[in-house]
Amino acid sequence: MTEIEKKRHSLAHLLAAATLKLYPDTKVTLGPHIENGFYYDMDFTKPINDSDLKKIQKTMKKMANSWTSFDGKTVSPDEAREFFVDNEYKLELIEEIEAKGEDITLYTSGDFTDLCRGGHVENFKEDVAMDAFKLDRVAGAYWRGDENNKMLTRVYGLAFDTKEELDEYLRLREEAKKRDHRKIGKELGLFTFSEKVGPGLPLFTPKGTKIRNLVTEKISSIQSQYGYEQVCIPHITKSDLYKTSGHWDKYKDDLFHVKGKSDAEFVMKPMNCPHHTQIFDAEPRSYRDLPLRYAETTMVYRDEQAGELMGLSRVRSISQDDGHIFCTPEQIKQEVNNIVSIIKEFYTAMNMFNDGDYWVSLSVRDSQDLDKYIGDDNLWDKAESILEDIAQENNLNYKRVEGEAAFYGPKLDFQFRDALGREWQLGTAQLDFVQPARFELEYTDHEGHKQTPVMIHRAIAGSLERFMSLAIEHFAGHFPLWLAPLQIAVIPIKSDIHNDYATSVYESLKESGARVELWNDDKDGFGKKVRRAKNEKLPYWIIIGDEEVNSQTLTIENKDGGEKGIPPAQFIEDIKKDLD
Repeated sequence: MTEIEKKRHSLAHLLAAATLKLYPDTKVTLGPHIENGFYYDMDFTKPINDSDLKKIQKTMKKMANSWTSFDGKTVSPDEAREFFVDNEYKLELIEEIEAKGEDITLYTSGDFTDLCRGGHVENFKEDVAMDAFKLDRVAGAYWRGDENNKMLTRVYGLAFDTKEELDEYLRLREEAKKRDHRKIGKELGLFTFSEKVGPGLPLFTPKGTKIRNLVTEKISSIQSQYGYEQVCIPHITKSDLYKTSGHWDKYKDDLFHVKGKSDAEFVMKPMNCPHHTQIFDAEPRSYRDLPLRYAETTMVYRDEQAGELMGLSRVRSISQDDGHIFCTPEQIKQEVNNIVSIIKEFYTAMNMFNDGDYWVSLSVRDSQDLDKYIGDDNLWDKAESILEDIAQENNLNYKRVEGEAAFYGPKLDFQFRDALGREWQLGTAQLDFVQPARFELEYTDHEGHKQTPVMIHRAIAGSLERFMSLAIEHFAGHFPLWLAPLQIAVIPIKSDIHNDYATSVYESLKESGARVELWNDDKDGFGKKVRRAKNEKLPYWIIIGDEEVNSQTLTIENKDGGEKGIPPAQFIEDIKKDLD
């Protein structure tokens, strides 16, 4: 446990102690540290709400003065039961610990004793800054996360090493609320949900669809240089496909099952890779045919729990920018290098592939638990070594992470930080030794022997829905020029006087390939049109008035300000490289 985790866990104890001081009839249960803070689940006789947190926090700070140490002792199960005789939650935990044959330990600080495995600061008063934590909110939580159990009250707290870190976290959280993709997506008219369609099934407007298409077109344009070919597969399949691939046992409860007129068991596809193996297997393959590179943007479907759905970040219909390569072991390095190049180019266009903005997880096997991985050990070792060579040769900011490999092979996972410092796992290259063997895929090598190909899974944007939620929040709706559904609006101040020049500017921009509109409708005044351009977060809007007509120049406005006296040809030249 790290020092900050010890602080957070210690604060969870203090929260329980302060709550019992104020509400003596409360039964306290569990209080772990979590990312950015801590929580404690408690059973109150009378409900509390967020307005009560200030009083509890004030009590915590008063009590902290007497918390100079955490004193632990090991007790027998009977002693523990006697101590917590009136708390059925603690008694259940004691019974569990006893059944596992583990030691039962109690920790005391001040006049509060709790059942705990340990992991605390040495001196609470000295080690925990009282201005660096804050009780945050109240929520409901079922005991042990089981909906069949009683609903308890969970009190969340935030905790950091310093007040400055806490203040910065709170500032970023407020900024995140402003950037929430659900809020901005609605304001910009990018997508919607319908109760008649169902939760987790987003509907994209023309503008939102344009963004999706721009992403897939950008990726397709980049990867076409590396020999990828488009394929197309159906949205349903017999369950036999996933039984062969090995996904059935793990995912069958998360699938949408389809009933047709026959007795065959069909499901909506939750992933595409097994389908792509069948395209490979449709005809005999030789080493001369390899590598084969299949790419497709298509939807998959997963029956996520309603409570876990959130905007575009977690949906039931998932549009995957998917790709699979079938190659020889000797071709792995070149193919993964190509994937890295595609990821680099795409995220450079997003201005996210900068030092400090990303890191790469070299996800390898858990050396202490090799049995949970399938495949030849020598091939695993070789593949992990190849991926590390690639990371080094490409000067990737990588870390070797044990235990994060898929059961079928090692991978490179690209983690990107957004404008708020949050990490998103997006691009990936995954080696797979399992599915080709399960589907008995073969190619003939140069000596005429049958061999099993290696399968490489690759994604650049990943889920388009999740990628859009990231892009909306990262850019706060101010998309880079190439990704904006509408790039430029040309706005004449007075349509009857300035329209001819405005029209010529509009035509020139359109010929250059820009997505541009001429806003010369008299029903809206000039000021309203400018407000519309700002509200729609356009990359540029061009003002045409007397001065611009007389000088044959442009006034260019954007979110950062404006420039006057720009010749149209210069503006077009300046933006041309960013138009697509």
